[in-house]
Amino acid sequence: MEYGTFGKTGVSVSRIGFGGAPAGLKNYLQSYDPDAETDRNQILNAIDAALLAGINYFDTAPGYGNGKSEEMLGYALQGHRSNVFLASKSGICGADELRRSVENSLIRLQTDQLDFLQIHGTSYTDDAVRTILQGGMLEQMLQLKAEGLVRFIGFTSEDNNAAVYEFIQSGQFDMMQICYNLFMQHAYDANRPFGSILEAEKAGMGIAVMRTTTSGLFSRWMQVANPHNTFDYTEALIQFVLSNPYVDVALIGMRTAEEVRKNAAICEHVSGRMDLRDLFTYYR
Repeated sequence: MEYGTFGKTGVSVSRIGFGGAPAGLKNYLQSYDPDAETDRNQILNAIDAALLAGINYFDTAPGYGNGKSEEMLGYALQGHRSNVFLASKSGICGADELRRSVENSLIRLQTDQLDFLQIHGTSYTDDAVRTILQGGMLEQMLQLKAEGLVRFIGFTSEDNNAAVYEFIQSGQFDMMQICYNLFMQHAYDANRPFGSILEAEKAGMGIAVMRTTTSGLFSRWMQVANPHNTFDYTEALIQFVLSNPYVDVALIGMRTAEEVRKNAAICEHVSGRMDLRDLFTYYR
């Protein structure tokens, strides 16, 4: 497994991380029920395979199946806690609600500390930014960090709007989780270069990206463009993201041990990628 330093946190994380959304969300992308024993055991086997492959970054959230993803990870990672990094989240809320959310996540994850606490966001409105930065949420995150209930704090975003840059420029966050893949390159344009990924890198933040394989969108597009095509684009999609030198962790949702082993092998195939900064030099 390939590892890298996660920004100013200084911790060494696997270049691919285990995305916990598919573990908790019913019928997310494909038929699946987190309450079905067969499906649940499949996830537990996938987590075991991730540990064996050297994956040490596990991402989850209370919103992934009303805590079911956290519960599965907490169960599966017993005995491995000192060797992995757990990232969970809280929705935008006030200080008291945030503390309750973290305390409940700790119970479900069977741990006394989160490595990464992130604000669970999609696209932040001006009101949301005020709630976070001036309404007590950030202050409570820092308090939880001071108390040792969380080690590092960050935020997630599907968007690349002004709020993302405001969070980066605040200097208060240790990491950022942003949507970035071959389809959705709004967070980093290698040709310019420009984007929130570059700004987070300048700020020394750890950078995790989500929707690495486009959540199936690229495959759907190729099926329309070329209905008879049977090529598996998974490796190309993962290698594109890992070719970005600023991406520390590429999160991938995985439900089976076979998927985990396949993706781990892709990560280890470092000759299958190139530095995106070199790729776009031709156009400048």
